[in-house]
Amino acid sequence: MKKSHLKKLIAPIVISAITLIYLIGYLFLFVFTPGMPFLIKLLFGLPAIGLIGVVIFVFIERLEEIRSGEEDDISKY
Repeated sequence: MKKSHLKKLIAPIVISAITLIYLIGYLFLFVFTPGMPFLIKLLFGLPAIGLIGVVIFVFIERLEEIRSGEEDDISKY
């Protein structure tokens, strides 16, 4: 992998990691809150689980774009 590719990987890794830490913390907040009804836990937990999946999917897609050299920058236009 080229050195320029490694520089381009830093931002997606950092942003994805921060977003995942936030969403996992949010999820654990609702799952482990005592006395909260299951329906409320489910109502607030399912979107967090979905967003975690989306963040991981988009991160993998971005890594593949960077590795293949396919850049869709605004500077090309």
